[in-house]
Amino acid sequence: MARHVIAPVDELPPGTRKFLEIDGRPIAVFNIKGEYFGLMNRCPHQGASLCEGPLIGLAQSNNPGEIEYTKLGEIIRCPWHGWEFDIRTGQSYCDPRRFRVKAYPAHVEPGASVVKGPYVAETIAVSVESDYVVVEL
Repeated sequence: MARHVIAPVDELPPGTRKFLEIDGRPIAVFNIKGEYFGLMNRCPHQGASLCEGPLIGLAQSNNPGEIEYTKLGEIIRCPWHGWEFDIRTGQSYCDPRRFRVKAYPAHVEPGASVVKGPYVAETIAVSVESDYVVVEL
């Protein structure tokens, strides 16, 4: 799996999302309470831009009249027809056996490891003499 650097951490604060295209795929990256998650930005129902929908929670009930609201801000609702998916796993809450959204792992790496990378660059000596820049080839 290829690694893609998305943005500095401070450009994606908690509660935000970033839309991008990677290798022709529409992807959204979410910061949910300091954890990062990637999702395909396409609803499997009819192809809507899924990740433009609201972030909601999950209402669950074990007994009649008792409702527990969990996963606050971790469920994405499709803006077209209201289908709901778990941001962490891509699981559908409309038809979990037939539908899911592709989830992509996302995490934070120290800046030095991202900058260092496996890159090899040609170096050229440069010096400043008076007010001129001189390149030595």
